[in-house]
Amino acid sequence: MKIPEYFADQYFNAGIRHIFGIPGGPSIPWIEAFREAGVEFILTSHEGAAGVMAAVTGRLTGVPGLCHSTYGPGATNISTGTGAGLLDRSPMIVLTSEMSDAMIHRTAQMNIDHQALFAPLVKASFRLSISNIREVAEKSLSISCEEYPGPVHIGLPSGIDDLETDALPVNFNKTVPISADNDIDKIIQVLKRAKKPALAIGLTAARHNIRKQLEQFLLENHVPVFVTPMAREVLHSSHPAFAGVLFHAMSDYIDELISTCDLVIGLGYDPVEFNYESWVHENTPLIHFDTRKVDMPSGMNVIQYCGSPADWFKVIMNLPFPANENSMETISAIRKEMTSVFNGFTGHFGPAAAIRVLRDELPSDTILSSDVGSHLHLLGQFWDPMENGKFLITNGWSSMGFGIPAAIAAGINNIGSTVVCVTGDGGFLMSAGELMTARRYNIPVIIVVFSDGELNLIRLKQSWKDVSPYGTTIYHDDLFGSDIFLGIRVLKATSAEGLRRSINKALSVTEPVIINAVIDPEDYKWMVVKR
Repeated sequence: MKIPEYFADQYFNAGIRHIFGIPGGPSIPWIEAFREAGVEFILTSHEGAAGVMAAVTGRLTGVPGLCHSTYGPGATNISTGTGAGLLDRSPMIVLTSEMSDAMIHRTAQMNIDHQALFAPLVKASFRLSISNIREVAEKSLSISCEEYPGPVHIGLPSGIDDLETDALPVNFNKTVPISADNDIDKIIQVLKRAKKPALAIGLTAARHNIRKQLEQFLLENHVPVFVTPMAREVLHSSHPAFAGVLFHAMSDYIDELISTCDLVIGLGYDPVEFNYESWVHENTPLIHFDTRKVDMPSGMNVIQYCGSPADWFKVIMNLPFPANENSMETISAIRKEMTSVFNGFTGHFGPAAAIRVLRDELPSDTILSSDVGSHLHLLGQFWDPMENGKFLITNGWSSMGFGIPAAIAAGINNIGSTVVCVTGDGGFLMSAGELMTARRYNIPVIIVVFSDGELNLIRLKQSWKDVSPYGTTIYHDDLFGSDIFLGIRVLKATSAEGLRRSINKALSVTEPVIINAVIDPEDYKWMVVKR
């Protein structure tokens, strides 16, 4: 078979069902081969969004997401979405068209060195040739899924699509983290000495879905649990051990509890979200359980354990953790106070009131994506992912413009689920063109825009530095000024009750809907924590 047909077959057999991107002339044979193999091409409005959709697909399915761009500017555009795969730890494969062997080192229109471009953004980069067909197909799948998962780039030289191959099928088996040479005796000694330990749960734990194991552990061990924003799904805020979300809104309320800990146990804690030294006291011992070794701050008392989540719990499950009822009482008091403060801001139509309406009205299968901005800090602390739902954010790559393409990818991969994106107006404008993608494929996402006319998080940071607001005003008057945007209905909400009506109206239709929630941003000033 021809080379594109071979890749299409291997990727389909690995479970890949969609490829996101924008075609160029050299990509036509590849897209056609994927179509014939059963891998649907999803046309996006921007290559950066295609990268985000592939990254989110990999995160949701565990199978590498696949995306494509053409030469030069297409490759630089898709590199932004590639970063989401790298630092949010999502398996994905990035295909880019490249010049032929005869032209690759020549001066030519749109010609840049793609391997050099992608080198800092991917786990591996290959340029396809007749001699490495099977190797590249197999390694692109396996490397993207190895811990930590992330992107792999493949350059497709022009003209290679005409060549035939008799390469054998690839062997694709997801690897399980293997325990390294761990000093278990030393870890147990440190665990036994602790009187007031706490758990810190992060992105790796969320990716490996340790929720049931964690809840079982907490039945017998009453220890405080802190989570990072991307691990929000691991433990519900109603659990008596749930102490709060690090880094996000009102996280300063848990500082006193952190200061009393005499041991922090990181379970699948990925420092890409929030470095340990930003919140763990320098003299507090730290045991870091993960699937691989990571760089740690100098000057801290750290022991690392490398293995699978099952291995982590084997080490800690059978140890007599002290019952620290004072910590449990402190957690209860902190949560009550945080909830009281949050509810105190719901008397006017700001982000707190809007989030409360969303919590009340959205069904239990809701997949909620959030863009980056002040609103994410509140959602990260006060949104509880429902039993059958998901909470999709970017806190490793942390790129504005994530929310809408993430929601579209969720809608494509979870047909029948309610998919909602919450975005600020700045993030909305960065990826508004993808509403045409939702419309084209009739993906019934609900886009809730928290409209305040400014880049609020930057304005807040300016105020912390005693700088007058500058360069943060996006528009005056109304964001849309119309009840239709790119052919999609716009519902305007200027009150909590108006948002409630708009949400229910959007839930009643099977098409994309925009809700323009015109909020008062005053809440942010009091709830977003200065870090």
